[in-house]
Amino acid sequence: MSVLDPVRDRFRALSTTIVPQAAELDPAGWDRLESIVEDALADRPPAVRRQLVVFIRLLDALPVFRWGRRFRSLDQRRRIRFLGGVQNARLFLVRRGFWGLRTLVYMGYYGRPESHEDVGYDARLRGWLEHPDAPAAARAATLAATDGPAGGAP
Repeated sequence: MSVLDPVRDRFRALSTTIVPQAAELDPAGWDRLESIVEDALADRPPAVRRQLVVFIRLLDALPVFRWGRRFRSLDQRRRIRFLGGVQNARLFLVRRGFWGLRTLVYMGYYGRPESHEDVGYDARLRGWLEHPDAPAAARAATLAATDGPAGGAP
């Protein structure tokens, strides 16, 4: 069983609030996002993985005290307001937990190859040499940099 299995619907509600574009993901996109998160959590101790699940459950339950509804049942405006409060909570442990969750969501969403084009990421391993729109001067500079001595020494 994966870490996110028991909290998948809650995790997705949190994810679509942290990265609103995630709401447009198809099932394959969600599988890829969650796979990236699961891979990142695989090396973490079991206690850390349990803490994440408990924290996600807590984030889902806390809005009941203010709005009488769970996080996943709130409208987007209230979700954003609630997570803003969590992000700026007085308790460092709560802030740190949210920072960790947010980092996992960002990594999962933006780590998908499909998202690279959406954000304009067009890096190439060999720089401008492999870029189809590279100006001649950029190609020449890349060649000069790769053909010179190691470390850039003359």
